[in-house]
Amino acid sequence: MSRILVIEEARIDGNHRFFHETLAAGRILSELTGLPAELAAIGDPNENVFMHFSGPVAATAYAIQHPLLVSYTSDGYTLAFEQLIRKLQPAYVVFPHTYQVRDFAPRLATRFGQVLIGDVTAIEAGPLFTRQLLQGKLQANYRHASDGPCFISIQAGAFRADSASGGTTSISTFEPEIDAAQIRTRPGAPFRAGTQTVDLASAPLIVSVGRGIKEAANLPLVEELAQALGAELAASRPICDNGWLPMERQVGSSGQTVAPKLYLAVGISGAIQHLVGMKGSQCIVAINKDPDAPIFEVADYGIVGDLFEVVPALTEAIKAAK
Repeated sequence: MSRILVIEEARIDGNHRFFHETLAAGRILSELTGLPAELAAIGDPNENVFMHFSGPVAATAYAIQHPLLVSYTSDGYTLAFEQLIRKLQPAYVVFPHTYQVRDFAPRLATRFGQVLIGDVTAIEAGPLFTRQLLQGKLQANYRHASDGPCFISIQAGAFRADSASGGTTSISTFEPEIDAAQIRTRPGAPFRAGTQTVDLASAPLIVSVGRGIKEAANLPLVEELAQALGAELAASRPICDNGWLPMERQVGSSGQTVAPKLYLAVGISGAIQHLVGMKGSQCIVAINKDPDAPIFEVADYGIVGDLFEVVPALTEAIKAAK
């Protein structure tokens, strides 16, 4: 076992932040263990994800091809990755924590007598893998102690996407042996969490509003700030539960996980369920009249004041600067 295998989901191409976050996690693990990283995904080497494999992290990438893998099935993907892993004998296998991975990766790990360490938020020397418990109220560190490969999946927004870079990558093809009788399910339409008009996970700038806004009639105040910044508008759960903004704009454990360059939290106290969804942001600015609000514990910059005074002044200052 002398390598790390980073497995990307073919539909997450190189323009998607999660693609680069998974590569970044593989790079960190490579630096901690001294093992080289290699990449793999299912698909044609001339299309989709492989067009973006040139350069980041690894010297070798594997395009897994088979007619029975054109459409996703848990059986097909498990068989294909099992054969590649048995051939390469990696010490670590790294996945993005997507709906698809959650479906087949635990079964894949079981084939090797292992468990999947899911939704990892940090990797430290050891290596130790950190994941959250009880909606982020607790954190636990896990160490792989068996002789088999270690399977982990990476939480969205937990790793810096811009830290995955370097080198050149050559593409090799891998054709697993799969029989149609081994596929026990009929492929259906790809799962979608919901019809969304905005992908907060890809937004570089976010202005998020909480219950400090008091009522829906005051939302234009924050909307104007978001427009001045060129940012997406988001919210904590109470705002969406009240129907003031659509659920697709909710950030938190029951909403979207984001990691923008700037996260401006307006009138958000900082409940742990919300922090879970945004604490990976590169820069967090909080506006709250309560100096003891939990949001200030994770904020890079804090403004203690009445948002109804601070936000208009900030909006005008941004417009003037532009």
